[in-house]
This record gives sequence, structure tokens and C-alpha cells, in this order.
Amino acid sequence: MVTYPGAQEFLPDTLDLPSLAAASRGCRGCDLYKAAERTVFGAGSDEARMLLVGEQPGDQEDRAGEPFVGPAGRLLDKALEDAGIDRGTVYVTNAVKHFRFERAANGKRRIHKKPSGGQIAACRPWLLAELDTVRPDVVVCLGATAAQALLGKDFKLTEHRGEVLRLDEELRSSHDPAVLATIHPSAILRARSNRDDALRSLVGDLQRAASLR
Repeated sequence: MVTYPGAQEFLPDTLDLPSLAAASRGCRGCDLYKAAERTVFGAGSDEARMLLVGEQPGDQEDRAGEPFVGPAGRLLDKALEDAGIDRGTVYVTNAVKHFRFERAANGKRRIHKKPSGGQIAACRPWLLAELDTVRPDVVVCLGATAAQALLGKDFKLTEHRGEVLRLDEELRSSHDPAVLATIHPSAILRARSNRDDALRSLVGDLQRAASLR
């Protein structure tokens, strides 16, 4: 695994969301900033009781500079609405703040590529700073990458989805929220069948998470 300098040295002295977001734009903790359009930091209130973590921004998020504004974000909005959760009351972010992609054969379309373990580790200080600043009651990990960033690289979503868990021991600080892992909305979009069932299962997991607040 390639190791990177990491984001730690780029964190601001003052840990509030505006300062973190501004500082993240200058992060050179790994190599993803070189190809991405911009840093995509989290969005939401610093008083949110629920924090949602995805894998990384996608093509539309990279262009807009905001998390969960593309197709997966719109599906997440629907799932939150169906679960009775106002998106305005939650904080949404990603484990990695830059879009990792590869070019399609025609050189035009940018295709999502999963971030490496080294890139996830390098970006983790931003995620931990968000957790320490927002201090949510519950964290929802959307997908395996987000879960592994907070629960350990050996975490298996298929075995522990929907369980109430705690942060990886090495990542715990004075704040120790409940953690629940579920599927990423993009997994529903990629499914060739049973999308309605998959959406209902995501809604159920979100409702379970909301009951922990």
C-alpha cells in the first residue's frame, strides 16, 4: 500500500466547520487533489445529531463542490424523506474529500474508481475532525469504504449491516457515537433488479439509526 503524508498537517488550529472547510481546500495529504476539480468537504449543521458518511464525491459533486448532489444524493434524499428524517438536520460528508476516477476510452467521461487504503488513511484526519466538531449521537456509514474508514479495514458490511457499533478503538476520543453501517445509495442505482426492496432496506436502516439519537 502506498503511504502518503496525510492531512494532519493541513488541519487548522481552530476546529470549526468553516475553518475546516477552508483549510481542506489546500490539502495535499495525498495525490487525489491533482486530478480532481475541487475539494468536496462535508455539509450541514455543527449541531446535527446524525452524521452520514459516504465513500468519496462523484463526478457531479466534484464539479459542484458539494457532497451528495448527484444521482446517489437524490436517492439519499428520498430515503431520508421516506425514513422521516429532514436532510437539513443531518450532516453529510465522505471518507475521502476528492474524486478518484479514471477516464473512459473516449477520454470524456470520468468513471468512479474506489480510493485506495492509503488515500482513505491520508484523508481520515478531516473526517475525525468533522466528528469532533459536530459530535453527533449517531454516525451512519454508507457503504463498506466509509465503514472501514471508521470501524477498521477488516469490517465486512455483509456481516454487520444494521448493527449498532462503536468507532475503531484507535479512533475513539472523548466523543464516542453509536455507529451503524448500511449500503450506499449508489449500490441501489447499480442494482439490476429489486431496487425497491433495496431502497426499503436502506430506509429501514436510517430509521433504526434515527431511533438511536
